[in-house]
Order: sequence, then C-alpha cells, then structure tokens
Amino acid sequence: MIRELKQEHEVVITCRPLGNTVDLLDLHGIKYTVVGVHYGGRLSAKVLGFPVRVMHLRNFLSSRDIDVGISQSSFPAPVAARSLGVRSIYLNDNEHAMGNIPAFMCADKIMVPEFIATAKLKRQWADMKKVVRYPGVKEGIYLWELSARLSKLRNATREASRRTVYIRPEPWLAQYYQGAQGFLDELIFGIKDHADVTLLPRGKEQAIHYQNAKFAGIRIVTAALDIADITCDCDLFIGAGGTMTRELAVLGIPTISVYQDELLDVDRYLIGIGAFAHKPDLTAGAALRYLDHASQWPANRELLEKGKAAYDMIKRAILDG
Repeated sequence: MIRELKQEHEVVITCRPLGNTVDLLDLHGIKYTVVGVHYGGRLSAKVLGFPVRVMHLRNFLSSRDIDVGISQSSFPAPVAARSLGVRSIYLNDNEHAMGNIPAFMCADKIMVPEFIATAKLKRQWADMKKVVRYPGVKEGIYLWELSARLSKLRNATREASRRTVYIRPEPWLAQYYQGAQGFLDELIFGIKDHADVTLLPRGKEQAIHYQNAKFAGIRIVTAALDIADITCDCDLFIGAGGTMTRELAVLGIPTISVYQDELLDVDRYLIGIGAFAHKPDLTAGAALRYLDHASQWPANRELLEKGKAAYDMIKRAILDG
C-alpha cells in the first residue's frame, strides 16, 4: 500500500524501536523516521511515556503538511493527529490493549476485524459510529499479494532433510500479556535433538536469554526475517501469540499457538475455522507427534480474498476520507 500511495502522494513513515520493527523496515527498503523510544514492560513507565511520545510525534509532524494519519496499533498516533487537527484512521485487532482507549477516543475512524465483539470495543470507549469492520484478519491485508509467490518459493527450495521447527516466544514487554515467561524452554530442550529448531526472539532481552550456552544447537535469529525465509522450510510453527503465528497459519503452514493468556477474538476466530491449534500446555512429545503427522496445506483462500477486500477498503478510507 505504501508503494502504491507513493505513486501519487507523499508518504511520511514513523516508527518506534520495538521488536523487529526497524529491522523489517530496513529489510524492505522503506524510508522511515524513528520517533521516541520504547519504555519497556512496566505499566508505570508506559503510562508516563505515553504523553512524551505523543509530544515527540506532534513536534515531528507539525512542520509537515499532513492530510491524514493512519496507524496499526500505535496508540499515540491518533492523539497526536487530533492535537494537530489532522484526520486519522486507527486500526487494531487486539481488544485487550489498554492503549486503545485514548486511540479510540481521538481517531476519526476506527477499523477492526469483522468478528471483534462490539461489547469489547465499547468497554474501551469506542464510539461505534466511528467503527468500520473490515473482512477477515489483519494478516490477510498483505498476505493476499504474497501467498502465490511464497508457495512457489517453498516448492522450489524445499529439500529432503531433517524437519524444521520455528518457535516465536511470548511477548515479554507487552502490557496486555499477563501469562508465564520462559515456559517454552523445556519444550525447546525436548525437541532440539529431533528437529532443526529456529527461534525468533522478540527483542534484545529475549535474544540474550536464548543465547545462553544451555540452548546450544538452536539457531537464534536476532535480525528480522522476511516471511519467505520462514515459509520456505518450516514444517511446524510454534508461536506464543502474535502476528507471526497468524501469518503462518493463514499461509497453510502447520501451526500451534501456545499462548498462555486470554485469547484474542482474532485467535478464537482462526482456531474456530481450523487455521491453527491452541495447545497452551504443549509438551515436547506432543509437538513431535504433531510434527510426525503435520503436512502443509494450501493457503486459506477465503482469508486471502477477504484480505484483498480489506486492503481496498482501507485504501479508500485513506484517499476518500
């Protein structure tokens, strides 16, 4: 969408240094400006840092002639836009994030997946007159364009070898996550001698934890990976929640969620249609048995078609007001 919009419009991109955000932007050659810092996992630091980030965003954007702002899960962005008198569109698919409250209040348009419960939106002070529901899941908005290429790439590059398992741990620094930390360690120890394990940590602190000598033999990827780098050889994806877990499921890669906290509506939806399994108490033995019977299936065409429709809907919201 950025590429398309740049053909006729100036696009200003800001981000914050959290997780792999900066790495992903660099990986895809997207020019951006880092605004502010990340305030860690403590709720008090997040609350105190929120107005500071709003001020940083406002100061950065005030000298630019912005017509509309759009953000995915950036809580300060609609607040900064409102302070500048700029129309804003706010997208979110996580009804547990408390940062939605100021974002919902200040955004001119709120765009969420079709199945998020109205009661949960109202609980976070969303004005339902501003809410627009897009079809499918957030991941379909961009995977519809990539799915055919990724399928061809996997078929062209996959060779017979030891099975490969990718693991994405739990979000240590997220406000909404109250589940256990480090619970995947025993699972990793139990499968690493039976399959090639690639671990995708969320941030530097988590990467340091898994670079300990006791995890020897595991591939630790500290830089961002293109989704193609994962799908080309992934036989099983184990994720403790988050976008990456849903991406692999939509693309037809056998996927198990081990998320330890209350599930999001988006995850309940995907589990309900059989896109992935939810096994919060997954053991190494159960994972290996699942791997023995797992096989890639075609990408979910319905979700990808809905994603294309959602893409067009969001683009119209940006351009048509």
